[in-house]
Amino acid sequence: MSRPTCVIGFLGSNLDARGGTRWSRWRPTIGLCQQPDLRVDRLVLLYRTPHTALANQVVADIAEVSPETRVDLRCLDFEDPWNFEEVYGRLLDFAHAYPFQPDQEDYLIHITTGTHVAQICLFLLTEARFMPGRLAQTFPDTDGRGGGRGGWTAIDLDLSQYDSIARRFAEAAQADASFLKSGIATRNPAFNRLIADIETVVLGSRAPILLTGPTGAGKTQLARRIYALKKLKHQVSGAFVEVNCATLRGDGAMSALFGHRRGAFTGAIQDRPGLLRTADKGLLFLDEIGELGLDEQAMMLRALEEKRFLPVGADLEVGSEFQLIAGTNRDLGAAVAAGRFREDLYARLNLWTFRLPGLADRREDIEPNLAYEVTRFAEREGRSLRFTREAEARYLRFALSDGARWTGNFRDLAASLTRMGTLAPSGRIDLETVEAEILRLTTLWHGSGGGAAEDSLSALGFGPDALDLFDRVQLAEVVRVCRAARSASDAGRTLFSASRSQRRSTNDADRLRKYLARFGLDWVRITSGGAAPPGP
Repeated sequence: MSRPTCVIGFLGSNLDARGGTRWSRWRPTIGLCQQPDLRVDRLVLLYRTPHTALANQVVADIAEVSPETRVDLRCLDFEDPWNFEEVYGRLLDFAHAYPFQPDQEDYLIHITTGTHVAQICLFLLTEARFMPGRLAQTFPDTDGRGGGRGGWTAIDLDLSQYDSIARRFAEAAQADASFLKSGIATRNPAFNRLIADIETVVLGSRAPILLTGPTGAGKTQLARRIYALKKLKHQVSGAFVEVNCATLRGDGAMSALFGHRRGAFTGAIQDRPGLLRTADKGLLFLDEIGELGLDEQAMMLRALEEKRFLPVGADLEVGSEFQLIAGTNRDLGAAVAAGRFREDLYARLNLWTFRLPGLADRREDIEPNLAYEVTRFAEREGRSLRFTREAEARYLRFALSDGARWTGNFRDLAASLTRMGTLAPSGRIDLETVEAEILRLTTLWHGSGGGAAEDSLSALGFGPDALDLFDRVQLAEVVRVCRAARSASDAGRTLFSASRSQRRSTNDADRLRKYLARFGLDWVRITSGGAAPPGP
């Protein structure tokens, strides 16, 4: 046996009236009770006092066409039925007070009648489950005449029931995440989950966001993409304002952030709005926020919480509705403990904190990011650029090896591609260009002819002019790895980590022995700290 159905809806002050022609024209509330495939057991009819007579007439008419329907009249008076805040508030109070029993009866919320404001409010309350039912719409016969009962349809707000809509939502979310990644098809699962979380927060909250991670991990680029996404979704209309807090020093920091009035200090010859005012209705990105002074931190906290602040030399406060993204490569928790960062500001920033991993922690993303940098170089320079197959394979083997430290993260990768692209005027990066670049990067990360590397080679008898730079850099790194290893086999596994997986049989110690023999060296000489210079 089916459960009873209760309909809740507004009296239509125009559509449900129709005067003397009421039986010859469609009336939505009456028509709902005439549907052959819908039994309305109860009708909760909401109306205003000026329409009491019409409400009673509709009750009488329903008794004629649907005697099994019990009508419950509820008077809801609004001072202004077009005032959204008032109508929503009264309907919310009604929903809280109404004794819904969803386990015993089904509910339909009729949204064909009432003002547009009332219809929107009913929709929102049903969507939020304050009214536990489905939406119902009624409509007239095709020609709208003839006194027909018309038809009706139910709208289920569970969007997961609609495959095409669910697919569109999933595709839109995926597109937004790709937008934040600049269209780069990243492969690191943890990073992809991180971006998905950021996309959800960015579009669902205006709270401050804190981006942490090492220098060069992409915090600035991500902040710009966040702004572009919010702009695309019409969530911001103002500007993107970016500042590195490490450049804000002394008296000028307050002025740069909060502005000043003319004459506030020596040299203040005109008013300055400040970065916070410039970011009104937009997004403010404070990179390296850990470098901000304590006084500026206190002002920033108040500006975040109250959206108001006092420019330098001003008597009246000004306001700015900005969203804040802060970036840092420091541990702000440790800075709070050391007294260098305000605890209350950190608590305000720490609601949404996302740590961007360095490139060395996302090595599977090096290849797609390299392709992105090739495309970006070509667009920037206005000429095509590509790797030969052999050169690209060699570069990626190096980039993915343990010897590639990527201490500068994506900045290192972008700079590396720029150098290779510049040295390939024909637009073709060949193996020779790649080998030279690998040497540069190895020198950058491990040092070349100075410090410990130079000392180790000198101790082995190699003077400053004994080796080409290429061999010197490479040999110094091999010596460093050997002295840190437990055995020749252990050192070989580290040095040949990429190529060994492609060989049918591996004897890493033998490969290392043959390499050292080229320079008259062996394992004992290296690990004992050196001896006489090798012979010619």
